[in-house]
Amino acid sequence: MPILRSYRTDEDGQLSFREAWYDEEVAQFVINRGPVGHLSETPVVEDDVTPEAGEALLEAFEEACQEDGYRELGQDEQFWLYVRFPSKTAGGSPREHSLRDAVVGGLTGHLAWRGLGTVEGSVFGPGRLTIAVLTPEPKGALKATISCLREVAKSDLTKAVIAVAPGAKPSAAKIKHPLPAKGDFPVDELPEAEEA
Repeated sequence: MPILRSYRTDEDGQLSFREAWYDEEVAQFVINRGPVGHLSETPVVEDDVTPEAGEALLEAFEEACQEDGYRELGQDEQFWLYVRFPSKTAGGSPREHSLRDAVVGGLTGHLAWRGLGTVEGSVFGPGRLTIAVLTPEPKGALKATISCLREVAKSDLTKAVIAVAPGAKPSAAKIKHPLPAKGDFPVDELPEAEEA
């Protein structure tokens, strides 16, 4: 289910987003929008939409976004936010896989409904689990991530380390939580085929 997502910065410096998707399984077309960092509103939900109509609605949405000054952001215009937990095994224990699934699921919705980014994947590295998020607004995404982790991973929040890197330099990650930062933050490459 491809999602079209675009952003615009207004005269006051407020970054806003619009996104639309067509879910063929439930025959539904959805438009979601709002200021980045705030819970968005969903002004348009159309049911019983055929695949042909869904494609036409997505094309019309894309054209309207361009006319209103919204555009997709490239990776170089965004930031990487990494959430890391310690792992006792190289491939992760069943409990660690469960933690990964809960955090990925929680972050996916929490960040997306606020226009704060997308979970791009997760990987078990040496002694650690890393979840990678691509975000247009790292400060807001950091706050939202900590809030989400309090709900989803209560007992593991104290073990979490969160770092941020420029989209063009994913390996230049700097620890942002907890502070003061202790040590560096080596970045594990996400497997190409792995889904979040």
